[in-house]
Amino acid sequence: MKIGVIGAGSWGTAIAQMLGSNGQNVNIWARRPEVVSSINCDHVNPRYFSDVELSHNIVATVGYRDCLYNADAVAVVTPSKLLRGVARALAPIASDTLPIVICSKGVEAESGLLPVQIFEQEMGNPDRFAVLSGPNHAEEVIRGMPAATVIASKSPEVAAFLQQAFASDHFRTYTCSDVVGVEICAACKNVIALAVGMSFGLGYGDNTASLLMTRGLAEMSRLVNALGGEAITCMGLAGTGDLIATCTSQHSRNRRFGEMVARGGTLEEFTNETHMVVEGAYACQTLLPLAKKAGVEMPITEAVRQVIWEGADPRVEGLSLSDRPLKQEFYGLG
Repeated sequence: MKIGVIGAGSWGTAIAQMLGSNGQNVNIWARRPEVVSSINCDHVNPRYFSDVELSHNIVATVGYRDCLYNADAVAVVTPSKLLRGVARALAPIASDTLPIVICSKGVEAESGLLPVQIFEQEMGNPDRFAVLSGPNHAEEVIRGMPAATVIASKSPEVAAFLQQAFASDHFRTYTCSDVVGVEICAACKNVIALAVGMSFGLGYGDNTASLLMTRGLAEMSRLVNALGGEAITCMGLAGTGDLIATCTSQHSRNRRFGEMVARGGTLEEFTNETHMVVEGAYACQTLLPLAKKAGVEMPITEAVRQVIWEGADPRVEGLSLSDRPLKQEFYGLG
């Protein structure tokens, strides 16, 4: 089988290595010619995981058409803000039945659309699309450490096909049909990880982190439910599983950035230092209009937005969360 991977960042490189090590032929698209040259000549991505020798089954290219050549499926692994441009570029060259699995997480700022909705709008035939999400730190997946993920699609056939394509001895794949739920979980968990990182950066402990994770899960569940997803999805790999991994691990760029912000750092400094996109920093902006339209409260998400984009003091925002009216633990799920 041949799989195209669009995006040679940390997660795209890890996915390509996982597939290549499992015997799949992989075409990976990279934006930088020097990255393409290094992968093809030296089997190394010089920007991410330069200490890992990549599978010889991986071939890099700077062209979308070459990436899709003879591909049985394509994985899109680019920052969420670039997804519409990718979808438009793929529309004239991808067949109408080519399975496309989106591994990016976020909400489009201008439209409020989720990643799979962007691709459906630009490319048509919604049944061919799927999303992949779960507790999958690239740093561990690329080294073959055991992990699992969920692949969600409206089409059971597409989900089953991709499940087999991505499964390996160390990467277990599950399927579900709740595309909306999986995508909302994927965006929300990054925001909560920012909040947890801020709490540790302020010197707070595990109790505070657990509080933020649990109440963040409540925010996530209310929004998923209100937007037509299934609240139970939040208890699975895309919800609780990814939330735990993203909030507790030092591999998590969102948690690390939250700690940095609490100590006076900026988004620009973090991006320059790591060459990584902090999806939670953008999701805290783009999720709130969806929540407002759906009549859902997301106080932690709003507090994170205030800190990152309005320059609010994270300690003051934390105190404002504690001052909210007391409520029942479970509400708003219908």
